[in-house]
Formats: sequence, structure tokens, C-alpha cells
Amino acid sequence: MSPIIPVIIVGAGQAGLALSWSLTWRGIDHLLLERGRVGERWHAERWPGLHLLTPNWMNRLPGPWPEADPDGFMSAASFGERLSAYRKAIAAPVLTGCAVRSVRHETGLFHVDAGARHFFARAVVIATGACDRPAVPGWAAALPEDIAQVSPTRYRGAGVLAPGGVLVVGASATGVQLAAEIRASGRPVTLAVGRHVRTPRRYRGREIFSLLSGSGFLEEPRPANADPRQLMALPSLQLTGAGGGGALGLETLAAMGVSLVGRALGAGGGVVRLDPALAPEIEAAERRRHRILRHVDGHIAAAGLRLPPDAAAWRAPELPGSGPDRLGLAAAGIRTVIWATGFRRSYPWLHLPVLDAAGELQTQGGVTAVPGLYALGLPFMRHRASAFIHGVGRDAEALAPLIAAGLRRDASLAA
Repeated sequence: MSPIIPVIIVGAGQAGLALSWSLTWRGIDHLLLERGRVGERWHAERWPGLHLLTPNWMNRLPGPWPEADPDGFMSAASFGERLSAYRKAIAAPVLTGCAVRSVRHETGLFHVDAGARHFFARAVVIATGACDRPAVPGWAAALPEDIAQVSPTRYRGAGVLAPGGVLVVGASATGVQLAAEIRASGRPVTLAVGRHVRTPRRYRGREIFSLLSGSGFLEEPRPANADPRQLMALPSLQLTGAGGGGALGLETLAAMGVSLVGRALGAGGGVVRLDPALAPEIEAAERRRHRILRHVDGHIAAAGLRLPPDAAAWRAPELPGSGPDRLGLAAAGIRTVIWATGFRRSYPWLHLPVLDAAGELQTQGGVTAVPGLYALGLPFMRHRASAFIHGVGRDAEALAPLIAAGLRRDASLAA
């Protein structure tokens, strides 16, 4: 039998590497298995123009992470390179090009099959992240064959899309960024608007994430009785890190000439069915915005900060409240549909009873019902900041002592 490894981490992105640092600091031997390169998704599944939504100070991981421009906004490609440098700096033990085929629990140990390689471990951490597979609706199959369908993981710029107009489905951060970039290239763009959060980049003279962090908003713990599916589906903020960072609400896109329509509901005969009512989604986004601003205002008052008022941030955008109930793709000149509809997780290699009916991992703060099996890098796993890079680092530092305690329990039982 192969030597027993105390901990195997599946995935060597920001979550796996942050945990590697935390385990090394505690003297716990471990091994990271990565299907591609370190930070593979940042290299292979992000478009060239993408910048992180969060300022650089929010993208630090524990340990050696020098930052010369804390208030800047790093490109996704630069962050991928930064992860590679971080791996070297912390001497993380990573096996690249090692895709995991199965994880089972046999005779008191985890058996990890990675093709030609087989490993045995006392603990396993699933750190494959939240952005596993694009969540494309089933009715996408009903679109005509001559319509190109593109997920954000495969988008490489407006210049390589099929000639003609583009329908972007989804209005969270990814959707609005893609709509803006493609429209700026001169192409006609239609945006099908679903759930979203309209957020200012700056409020009362301060960068919004600085205020959200200082107010404790990002540190809010995971609600005890929340529906996990709702937490995983929370819309991201309508912000961009491109061009030095900015807000990217629907009003900005409309001013650029993007055509706004309601939520996409289905398709047939070259026609996409739409919800004609835009007003409910826009009003819901305003309520989310106001909750955030009220929270920040409470922090500013409690902290005695003398910041100027910002009446414009509370002003509702002038947007259409309704739209068409169908969109004929050929008539609108649309040749491409981009699915900015979020991601789902898939664990076909995980042969343990830790998935719910929707196929999502069930954890309590990263601890599963199977002793020795953990997870890291999921949204709202421990707190609101779990969805952000620095929050992943915090989660790793919280999970590492739990893993260490579990290993000690196993050792005492074996003795």
C-alpha cells in the first residue's frame, strides 16, 4: 500500500493554497492535487479583459503576499500568476496535471484515485471552488443550431465571436461586464435582466469595499437556518475592476446603447421567451442597494466618521419598467447567446454521502458529516466574505485547526 498522507487537498487555487499555508504553519504534512496548473481556472477559464471586482487589499492570502498597489484592481491573468508565485513562496506540495477520478472511504482511510496515481489519506479537503460548471438552463438546447452559445469560461473577447448581435443572459457582475465590453466593441448587445445588486463603487467619498469591511458587513456569519441553495445563488455586485474600478449598473449600460429586456424564460422556433416585467427586478435591486447603504450609514454614524452625504447614491435609475415578451433572434440580428447565469458544482468523483438532492456539498462551516472530509472555497461557507478571496484565506485559517483536531482524534483512537 502507498504511504498514508495525513491530508490531501483537491484543488490548488486560492482555497487549496491558503489551506496549504495554514497546515504547513501547524506542521501538518499534506499534498495538493490539481487537474491542471496552479490556479488553473484563472489561467484557462477567465476572459482576457477581466479584472477582479475587489481591490488588491482584498485579494491577499495568508503568509507571504506582498502588495505594492493595495487600492488597485488586478487582472484575472495577473492573479493567476500571483497564485503561481504564492505557491512557490510557501513551498506548497502540489502535484499538477493530476485530475482526481474518485474519492472513497475504505478501511478507515480515504482512497483517492487520480488516474495512474493512487493515494491514501486520513483527511481530504475539497477545494475545487464554486465556479465549477456554467449553469446553462436546459432550454438552451431549443435554440437554433446556427446560434453560437458561449459560457463566460469560454469567452475570449468580442473579436472572436460570430458576426452579428449578442444576447447576454444574466445581469450580475459577469453579465454586465460582458455586455459593456462587447457593446464597447461596436456590436449590438441585448441584456436579459435577472436578479442583480446595483452597488456604487464609491459612497460618501470612500471605496465601497472599504466601508463594507469596516462596517462588519462582510464578516456577517452564515445564517443558521438559511436555505443553502439560496446562499449559493446570491447575485454578485454590479461592479467592475477594469479601468481602475467602477460601478456598472443597468443605467450605465443603457446609456452605452445596450438594449435591456426581462428575464429569459425559454426558447422555441428561434424565439426567446421573456418576462415582460422589468420593474420587479429593478425594484428588488434597489431594495438590496438601500439595505447596503443603510448598513454603511449606521457604521459611519457609530464610528463618528465625518463623511459627506451622497444623495445621488440613493437616487433610483431611470429605466424602462417593461419590455417585450419575446425576442426573435434572427429579426434582432442576434447570432450569439452568452450564458452569464452563474455556476453549479459537480462532484461525480465523490463517492461519499455528503451531497444534497441538488448535488451540493452539505457542510457546517466546511465540516461534512463524514469524519475527516472537509470543504473550502464555497460562498457563504462560514460568513459573507467566504465568496471573496481574502475571505477564503480567513476560512482556511479557521478550518486548519479543525483538521488538526480531527487528525489528533484519529491518532488517539488508533492508539
